[in-house]
Amino acid sequence: MSFPTARWCRSRRGRALCTRPTGHAGLHNRMGTSQMWSDAEADPLACPGAGTAERAAPPLPDGFPFGRALCPECTGFVELEHGRLAPHDAYRAGDPAEDARRAEWFNSVGWN
Repeated sequence: MSFPTARWCRSRRGRALCTRPTGHAGLHNRMGTSQMWSDAEADPLACPGAGTAERAAPPLPDGFPFGRALCPECTGFVELEHGRLAPHDAYRAGDPAEDARRAEWFNSVGWN
């Protein structure tokens, strides 16, 4: 079964993620809360997990996630540079095929 993937705004503030679609007008907000923020108040897109020592995530039978490690901050699969997470943007859903593979990985391997 496949589910459609929404393209969500990538803005963050603290641990809050904007729950509006990409390209929305006006302030960012976290649906269900009173949290709202402007672009000037948003956190940088760079994930604070970059540079963390990690190991490659266990692969699925076809090799996914192909030697990448799971970032403990943003839960994205990230390339390794000398045993550390490479610089990367904090993960927000992107490519529907990658997102489907991520779901398969989490359902098969889990969070460890």
